[in-house]
Amino acid sequence: MDKYRDSKKITDTAPDFYGEPLITLPDPDSYAMSIRATALVFADPASLRLLEYIERIAPSDATALIIGETGTGKELVARQVHKLSLRQNGPFIAINCGAFSESLVESELFGHERGAFTGALNARTGWFEAANGGTLFLDEIGDLPLSAQVKILRVLQEREVVRIGSRTAVPIDVRLIAATNINLAEAVQAGRFREDLYYRLNVAALDLLPLRERPGDILPLVWYFIERYGKRLKLNNVNLSADAEHALLDYAWPGNIRELENIIHHALLVSKNGNISTGDLHLNPDFGISQRRRSATTKGSSSLKSLENALATLYEQPAENLFDAIEEAVIRTAYAYCESNQVQTGRLLGISRNILRHRLKRYGYLT
Repeated sequence: MDKYRDSKKITDTAPDFYGEPLITLPDPDSYAMSIRATALVFADPASLRLLEYIERIAPSDATALIIGETGTGKELVARQVHKLSLRQNGPFIAINCGAFSESLVESELFGHERGAFTGALNARTGWFEAANGGTLFLDEIGDLPLSAQVKILRVLQEREVVRIGSRTAVPIDVRLIAATNINLAEAVQAGRFREDLYYRLNVAALDLLPLRERPGDILPLVWYFIERYGKRLKLNNVNLSADAEHALLDYAWPGNIRELENIIHHALLVSKNGNISTGDLHLNPDFGISQRRRSATTKGSSSLKSLENALATLYEQPAENLFDAIEEAVIRTAYAYCESNQVQTGRLLGISRNILRHRLKRYGYLT
């Protein structure tokens, strides 16, 4: 740890940051308002194992599924797979499936012909065609409606796409990489995701751990962001106190790498002459540090046992549509607990905001 503790002079960042492989988004400053991670480092043993796996599967054309929490760097992993593949000279296109309404998502993915629907004034290629010869990255694929899932499965099987309003199939050569922050196996069981598509995507699974479970990456990322934002703020030297370093290592990082980036940027803004102390970090006390979280895990196990007992009682005299009733109770109580904050509720339950909004509308909480 000592190599990160000393005062650092802000210099140009090398391709390998202090010896660890580093991946960044192109023009990361353009993602200032995004929730995605803009940098990913492979220093922790778990991250190095992931990098080794990436290097093994990248040269193939196998469809890949990246699983990880928001802000862990899923798009960066997908970019690394593309960079190490035989398609590296082709396009890499990243699409967030949750960014499109259900009525537009198929047009965005598969394209449409002129007059195919109201407002289709001109023909348009979809993202599958645009990624021809390269890689298409579909983030938050669990948010896709079932109708779009069926068509994606057909595209993967037939290697061709049919635009909306057309009867002509267009051959394509695209490697698909999908990502999700939800448990797709559970979504399959709940009928929200097609089982056949799940198995088709899950040829090569890349499990991207949350930052709290790869602590060896924390300090290299801290110093990368210190250099990046320090140069922008014209700070010649930055010092990170030992107490601040320990606080960063002990924090649970619910927002993962994106939260770490924001914390460091803010710390540099408020620090005195680049001397970062614990008070400059503004870590969220509601999420606590990892030691406190481990204590909470014991309490959580007891709470889960109580929940299991309550469910067993319900099973003895099951009501109609029991699963739907239980799901509604979970979402209703979580929504109330988070004081009707959709972002916090989705994060608490581990589901995307789009899925949460769909459920809230079904239950009459939103119009």
